[in-house]
Amino acid sequence: MGLASDNHVLSTWILVIAYMAMILTLVIRGALKTKSISDYAVGNLGFSPYAVGLALAASMTSAATFIINPGFIALYGISGFISFGMVMPIAIFGSLIILTKGFKKYGSSVKALTMAQWMGKMYESRSYRIFFAILSLLLITFIVLICVGLTQVLSKSLNLDPAYVLLAVVAFVFGYMMFGGANSMVYTNAIQAGIMLLVAFILLGSGVEYFENGVSGFLAKLNDIDSNLTQTTNPESFLFRDYFEIIFCQVVIGIAIVCQPHIITKSLLLKENKDVNKYLTIGIIALVVFFFVVFTGLYVRLYFPDLSANGQRMPMDGLISAYVVSKFPVYLGIIVVLGLISAGLSTLEGLIQSLSATITTDLILPVFGQSSALKSDNNQIRINRLVILLLAIASYWLSYNQLVNPDLSVAIFAQNGVYAYFSAAFVPVLFGTFFSNVSLKTVFASSAVAILVHFAVYYGQITSYMKEPVNNPAIAATFAIIFSLITGVVLHLIFSKSFNRQTLAQNA
Repeated sequence: MGLASDNHVLSTWILVIAYMAMILTLVIRGALKTKSISDYAVGNLGFSPYAVGLALAASMTSAATFIINPGFIALYGISGFISFGMVMPIAIFGSLIILTKGFKKYGSSVKALTMAQWMGKMYESRSYRIFFAILSLLLITFIVLICVGLTQVLSKSLNLDPAYVLLAVVAFVFGYMMFGGANSMVYTNAIQAGIMLLVAFILLGSGVEYFENGVSGFLAKLNDIDSNLTQTTNPESFLFRDYFEIIFCQVVIGIAIVCQPHIITKSLLLKENKDVNKYLTIGIIALVVFFFVVFTGLYVRLYFPDLSANGQRMPMDGLISAYVVSKFPVYLGIIVVLGLISAGLSTLEGLIQSLSATITTDLILPVFGQSSALKSDNNQIRINRLVILLLAIASYWLSYNQLVNPDLSVAIFAQNGVYAYFSAAFVPVLFGTFFSNVSLKTVFASSAVAILVHFAVYYGQITSYMKEPVNNPAIAATFAIIFSLITGVVLHLIFSKSFNRQTLAQNA
């Protein structure tokens, strides 16, 4: 039996249909202005820095923040909130401010459309560009997370089989992303961010009754369920066992997480460098609110103390969806559902746009672009649409597998892929932004070390942290980033000295 009432189901259907119509209207508007793959990747309109800032906030805080991560906090308590709601966001904000300005300045001057293209032009290497285009395929794991999150919300709100809902979500979103690209995405993301802000406040206010006896009373209620829920570390969890996992790893991850194409390339949508400060200000203000939403997971645990409904234990990824359809009245529930859908779509659109553009412009065209037919703008757009179709098929298959065979949470699957990607991207973005005369050998070796260390630690179960039934990808990524950074610094010192000697010899 479904948790949603008949009125909730009917209202949700009306809302979903209206939302689909709004998105399609914006997509058609954007599609009419998309004449080339460049237009699809970064647009050809003059975007407001405030609209792009809201688009950044919406695309950074996806279904993971609004739907999946609150489930971790419901399971593991305060320790999870400190990690996901406080430490990581602070690290992200610092990294975002520092890296965005340098990336925007160079990205605009060389007309880079994608992260891989930025890498290739920065280090003057076609092979490095192709290397990062191949690595970007790891981001499909994040697409899977969002597809699963959206499916959980809609299937519970509509009382439908998740498999059919997943098929509809993939068909609709990937379908309209074949046409609009950046020209429509900025506006849809900005609208989605506005909805998400409203829903964030609704969710955060939904547990106010639990504070009737103050913060101490709130914590006492959690402690009555499980004393680990009120501790700053949770030895029973797989992710928040000590401060190394909760603080150190999340600082490292937060700094590096900005190095994802759908995040750092948002600045390329700005037409003027002077707009960067406005863009960052509005984006970070919205992000503060969005990241705090994971606190709702504590309300979920108080509402479902044994994490079950109708006598059945609920999967972690479905907890926030069950909370929404069970706790809220229909009129408020459908608004929250709309916000959760917006949270998923905002990032999903950015991932599809950046990943398809990367595969098309940085993998297919450099390898097969000698053909005169592939030099046509119309043909490049057709290729990009075919790429999106193939991504849709792969995403459905992987998402369905995560629905029926989750490894605690789809978030673990997604983190393993995404963390590996930005571990490899961190050193080249950092060095390219702040250092001159950086050797290709330095960044290529650093990226390779990051990938090798990440997967070796994760699948080789290296260190005592990685001996559990479910392992924390942040541990593997932290070691990957540290070893990658050490490799980069050592090689840069070696090659920069060699460069200086050659320069002196030439000037002698």
